[in-house]
Amino acid sequence: MNMKNYFNNINNKIKSIPSSVKGSIENFKNKTPDEKISYISNALLNNAMYIIIFIAVITIAIIEPSFLSVASIVNIISLTAAKLPIALGIGGAIVLSGTDISAGRAVGLTAVITASLLQSTDYMNKMFPNLPTLPIIVVILAVIATGALIGAVNGFFVAKFRLHPFIVTLSTQLVIFGAILLYLQIGSNGGQTLSGLDDSYINFISGTLFRINGISVPKYVLYSVIITIIMWFVWNKTIFGKNMFAVGSNEDAARVSGVNVFKTIVLVFMLAGALYGITGFIESARIGSSASYTGLNYESDAIAACVIGGVSFVGGTGKIGGIVIGVLLLQIIFVGLNFISIDQNMLYIIKGAIILLACSIDMRKYLARR
Repeated sequence: MNMKNYFNNINNKIKSIPSSVKGSIENFKNKTPDEKISYISNALLNNAMYIIIFIAVITIAIIEPSFLSVASIVNIISLTAAKLPIALGIGGAIVLSGTDISAGRAVGLTAVITASLLQSTDYMNKMFPNLPTLPIIVVILAVIATGALIGAVNGFFVAKFRLHPFIVTLSTQLVIFGAILLYLQIGSNGGQTLSGLDDSYINFISGTLFRINGISVPKYVLYSVIITIIMWFVWNKTIFGKNMFAVGSNEDAARVSGVNVFKTIVLVFMLAGALYGITGFIESARIGSSASYTGLNYESDAIAACVIGGVSFVGGTGKIGGIVIGVLLLQIIFVGLNFISIDQNMLYIIKGAIILLACSIDMRKYLARR
């Protein structure tokens, strides 16, 4: 009976859509000419990022039709899946009205740890020659724990000493980079790139999940889908998720309401760190090697994706679905720009412009609501 009522409610909501649209149209018609101009200009400004991306995609598709080929679409989906875990992690920090610029280096550290522990036993330049190739599950748990530890440190200093997350994560970013450089110097490795990864690990991450017109979709796409579903549940169906949004909206009000603010902030950063660990685990096999530069600037892409997807820096606002859309749109743009042979150095300028524009639009919406 409850299930029947549930579907009846959905059906009623669907039926109400035409009437609500009709009401909106009537409401628009009743506005004065100045109000109509203001309404349209606000709508265009608030959705400027999506409009620009849409125009860019259409333009690229016209210039280079192969951009819309099956191979290109599968590549975009694969890149989206690879970058999604780190974006989901940073999304939580942004909901708290903060950020995490140590994320890329955390990905790099967990990637080199993964590569060092999962090199083939018979690889000539194995970093730990006397260590057998470890079980994949052991390494996954190790890098998740490493990422969570980094997140715990970030969260502790943010929550305990009321330091701004930018300052805290800037500091840990430098510490982690130093740790990566020192780690790569262990034994006779001499800072070299770690390669020669075990086939079982490569297959576990980049093996074929299924094929579309002969184009292989890698297994890590499935893992990212599972992670996204879990994160949606955590954000929307748990007390922790509700507390996270409460702290992000108004920390003092949340504290008065009985929310353990310290615990919530630390857990948000720990969860983010765990997701960075998963990203590093995926990246090492996806790329086929790990080096000191692995993960460099990944946080900028993730932050841009979150803001594009509607996760607001003012705190307390954001949806998992929005983050997914943000990552997807960003990868569409980057892949498209590569198709038309844009200088790789220009991508840094474009990324910076996207972040600045997205944040400006977000702040404009916030000020308009006030």
